[in-house]
Amino acid sequence: MKYIVFIVTISLFMTACHDDLDQDPIDPDSFTEQDVFVNTTEAKKALAKLYASLALTGQQGPSGQPDISGIDEGFSQYTRMLFNLNELTTDHAVVGWGDAGLPDLHGLYWSAGNDFTGAMYLRLAQEVSFTNAFIQNASELPDAEAQTFIAEARFLRAFAYYNLIDFYANVPLVTQITTDLPSQSSRTELFDFVESELLEIQDLLLDSNEYGRVDKVAAWALLSKLYLNAEVWTGTPRYSECVTFSENVLNSSYSINMNDANGNGNAYDELFLADNDTNGAQQEFIFALNFDGIQSQTYGGSTFLVHAATGGSMDPLSLGINGGWGGLRTTKALVEKFESSEIDVPALNSQLGGSLSDWGLVGDLNEWGEEDVEMYETSTDVYQIYITLADGQLKFRFNEDWGNNYGDNGADGTLEAGGENITVTAGTYLVTLNLATLTYSFEAVEAAGDNRGMFYTDGQSLEIGSIPPFAEGYAVTKFKNIDSNGNQGSDSSGDFVDTDLPVIRLAEIYLNYAEAHLRGGGGSISTAVDKINELRERGYGNTSGNITSGDLTLDFVLDERSRELYWEGQRRTDLIRYNYFTTNAYLWPFKGNQANGTAVDAYRSIFPIPTNTISTNPNLIQNDGY
Repeated sequence: MKYIVFIVTISLFMTACHDDLDQDPIDPDSFTEQDVFVNTTEAKKALAKLYASLALTGQQGPSGQPDISGIDEGFSQYTRMLFNLNELTTDHAVVGWGDAGLPDLHGLYWSAGNDFTGAMYLRLAQEVSFTNAFIQNASELPDAEAQTFIAEARFLRAFAYYNLIDFYANVPLVTQITTDLPSQSSRTELFDFVESELLEIQDLLLDSNEYGRVDKVAAWALLSKLYLNAEVWTGTPRYSECVTFSENVLNSSYSINMNDANGNGNAYDELFLADNDTNGAQQEFIFALNFDGIQSQTYGGSTFLVHAATGGSMDPLSLGINGGWGGLRTTKALVEKFESSEIDVPALNSQLGGSLSDWGLVGDLNEWGEEDVEMYETSTDVYQIYITLADGQLKFRFNEDWGNNYGDNGADGTLEAGGENITVTAGTYLVTLNLATLTYSFEAVEAAGDNRGMFYTDGQSLEIGSIPPFAEGYAVTKFKNIDSNGNQGSDSSGDFVDTDLPVIRLAEIYLNYAEAHLRGGGGSISTAVDKINELRERGYGNTSGNITSGDLTLDFVLDERSRELYWEGQRRTDLIRYNYFTTNAYLWPFKGNQANGTAVDAYRSIFPIPTNTISTNPNLIQNDGY
């Protein structure tokens, strides 16, 4: 359902659960609530609005006719706020912009009046309001298909409350359209509601659905996420249930994308390209929000992630956009989590076969000494060696005899007796000498490493001395507006981005399973290791990064979540679960607004309820610390 999320220009007459939510209908005289729910065909368009409300911000993209008045549409889009609250507050990201309240997020010193924490609250409250209205009105339709629509709406409402539990802990639980000011519910009460909803609708959702709509696997996946955080949110661990519902997902039809459609040896990057709805990535997306540079324009979503992360000497065209906003970078704490193994030259030479010969290399590598670096005769008249070289020059020589040496007069790969020195640049190479054809080659050997770490480093420093200079901190190139063939997204102007954003994907559930197992939830250590290795094999392009059961610890899983899921809106929640978010147990640059990082008050694990919401509803009590 790539396009249904942006064809809606309908009127949903809803009363918000908070006075400061102001919903304005489109042309109410010509299109009414009764028209919307006259049949399932029209109701499906209303259902699309529920999905669209997490991707877009109103009835006219990229701005104009907003669903929520009084806040900037681009700033308040759901996934943009998810990044700000769950990534910018952590070791994964910094931003150089000085918009009021924005630097506060990475520094962990926001107030109850912060525009960004307030925008997420309003966006989620809106989704609850929209879903309540849909559920109430669609219940009058007799069709079985309408019951599926209602189950999807209940999922989206549960998803909104999952977020509200995570960010704000204690918020009103509202399931009916009402003008009454709601009372506050506890985090445990909200948890129980989300759990019961998902358990009830799992068999009401379709076994499989159109792309962009949720199915029963999505309910299992959200239960996996809910149970993983149960101990933090309710005080009661539910890791065995996390394992159970993770297993349900693992045994479903979803699969990890191993399709390297662009042929660059990295199937991971396909997940974040402009055609990720068709290039194979979609088989991994359990719940994704859909974007299109023509049909669903927004200054949030993937448009924000691609533009905001581009600046300095970066080439915007290579990322499929017309220019960068020069804002987002990452800290060294993320960069240093990606492993790169050293090249084992002796091991490579032992694999060549053959025996050492009298043909060898002489030059700067041995200070033009008397003894050659001997090569291996791997076949008749063919000699090879793996070797690490510095910048310099060399020649091929037989048995340390200057009367029998070869160089290259034209630097064209062919050899002449006594020819000119061959210039080489630093690197590790497989050097091949073919005496039968009098040719040679230097084949560069790259260190095996984790391809999931996608950073731009030219002109960027790893260390961040101060914010905002864009050059300080590596830029992240994970999200791009180009497809698997290198073509720009559908908006030829380069303003808006096509890339869909996965909110839940199968890789996360693999990691949930491993963590819940290690926390005593049961399951199998071998399954956990196998699933982690499946992700690492995709990341490395081979098995060089594989682990054993002895390597699988809780801290390893947390680091693996960082490597696999960075900038996908997970990090703050993960750090809280490990008790690393506010404490001295883990520090990162500018945590607590200090260059080297410092602990902050524990109440920062929960965001404040917006000041204007508190002021308009005397039934609400502000979260501790605010």
